[in-house]
Amino acid sequence: MNNLSAFNRFTNELKEQDELMPVLFIGHGSPMNGIEDNEFSQRWKAMAKEIPVPKAALVISAHWLSKGTRITAMDFPKTIHDFGGFPQELFDVQYPAPGDVQLARETKSIISSTQVELDHDWGLDHGAWTIIRHMYPEANIPVLQLSIDYTKGPQYHYDLAKEIYSLRKKGVLIIGSGNMVHNLRMVAWDKLNENEYGYDWALQMNEKFKDLIGNGKHDQLINYQSLGREALLSIPTPEHYWPLLYTLSLKGNKDDVSFFNDKAVGGSLTMTSVKFG
Repeated sequence: MNNLSAFNRFTNELKEQDELMPVLFIGHGSPMNGIEDNEFSQRWKAMAKEIPVPKAALVISAHWLSKGTRITAMDFPKTIHDFGGFPQELFDVQYPAPGDVQLARETKSIISSTQVELDHDWGLDHGAWTIIRHMYPEANIPVLQLSIDYTKGPQYHYDLAKEIYSLRKKGVLIIGSGNMVHNLRMVAWDKLNENEYGYDWALQMNEKFKDLIGNGKHDQLINYQSLGREALLSIPTPEHYWPLLYTLSLKGNKDDVSFFNDKAVGGSLTMTSVKFG
């Protein structure tokens, strides 16, 4: 199926279904994961086979911060190479997935807490395409991005996400893409190629995050700054953490919680990811 056929197939088919679509928080790590065949990308591929085929994917990426909330609303979003210093092979990647203007408009309409703008300029940044291209290599699933309003705090993002819960009933795979522990200033660059390496504080916070997520203690996760020194080291800036809050908010009462890619890299990063449902 070509991409235009995929676009035509999925447009106008967003009807409610019996089964809730799972929600994923994915630690995306280095952009190189977008082209490498490693344990993280292999798990993304496997995940796509384990969950129902989505009608569309909506990604909340750490790499699209805006003043106000925006959603991509074009037929074919461009592939954004929002990084530097990597091999040309990574810059050569194009991921030609269709968008879904109708879904963008529907998402805009169901969010009442703020005015969502339809965006025609962004596209798919590396927080989205490096993951999705492994999950759906044929680029036959419409992909949209919802931006993160950098002027707002964690409670705002958690509350906003509740308003898009109904998309789960319509077969939309919602993905938060970031990293729970993400401190680039403290990366042990000489350890990046080791199988697993994490500073004590990073490993401790990773376990704390998993415990709070598994036990549904969302208030503590929203107020992460009160979780001590380890949390402040793990989240020196919040943009990679905010996508987790979106996915936490979308968890249903009957959803199981499971973790995957639960590893630290470079000392101060974790790839730990979560599936709800």
